Amino acid sequence: MTLQLNTLFVTLDGAWLHKERETLVVKQDGVQRLQVPLLHLASVACFGRVGCTPELMAALSESGIHVSFFSPHGRLLARVEGVPGGNVLLRREQYRVADDPKRTLEIARAMVVGKVSNARAFLLHARRDAAEERKPVIAEACDRLVLHLRALARATSVDEVRGLEGIAARDYFSVFSLLLKRQEEAFRFDGRSRRPPKDRINALLSFGYALLMQDCAAALAGVGLDPAVGFLHEERPGRLSLALDLMEEFRVVLVDRFVVSLVNRGRLSSTDFIEEPNGAWRLTDASRKTFLISWQENKRGELRHEFLQQNAPWSRMPHLQALLLARTLRKDLDTYPPFSMR
Repeated sequence: MTLQLNTLFVTLDGAWLHKERETLVVKQDGVQRLQVPLLHLASVACFGRVGCTPELMAALSESGIHVSFFSPHGRLLARVEGVPGGNVLLRREQYRVADDPKRTLEIARAMVVGKVSNARAFLLHARRDAAEERKPVIAEACDRLVLHLRALARATSVDEVRGLEGIAARDYFSVFSLLLKRQEEAFRFDGRSRRPPKDRINALLSFGYALLMQDCAAALAGVGLDPAVGFLHEERPGRLSLALDLMEEFRVVLVDRFVVSLVNRGRLSSTDFIEEPNGAWRLTDASRKTFLISWQENKRGELRHEFLQQNAPWSRMPHLQALLLARTLRKDLDTYPPFSMR
């Protein structure tokens, strides 16, 4: 349970929230765990079994503080907001920015810079533990990512940013297989293939990205943004473009590192996959359960948020970035700060 960016994150199982004078009080099993003045809050995010009194709900609504309820796994269940709320104003600003080439370029560029920077940081870290003959190849890929970062700084259109993002992803994945240390032939990886995933690593990456996108969509909806209207990804019917945007800076940090860890630690082996007649690879039912259990365990681990200078569970990172994006759209921040991995 923490207070970050004026948002109270309540993660205590069985927590009960009520109002005392002009404060919000959190109790668990009858014991007071936290008391926060309402004037210090902009929103409240409740995860899992968390209850709230009608009196507090009314006070929060009257104060313009919205409350979001999420499942223990981060799926958005409900959002309560008073009348009038800032939601419609925020969304209208989101739509205006999406129609403004200059501001769209600034946000899209920041998100891709975050993605490429995190990819380079991950490769540099992995290079230290790689076999000697692999280190120069990984180092060359890191050097190419630096060139792409410099080119991104000069990009003059979102299309150019998209093109550089694609080239950087190709260079990054060209050395991804060098990070794997077990059953290398079974987990052979020759680059991304999505629909369908054509090898075991692609099956793992695609499954992880699907979970991450749901987390990002819930985080964006939780702060009042429209997950379907993005800045980097083009809009299509049924596509959560802004969720796809937001997850770019988290792909490496939250999924790729996790997949490499699963393989290198032997949590999954070559027999945990099934090859379909069309050449697609997928996890068996039992191995999917192993993946999900490890995924949830991993979400409790903490990461350092360099912009906020705070540690927080990695499950909260999409929420913090969604809050920073909302503040950028409201012009509380001059530029959008993407999540940066050290």
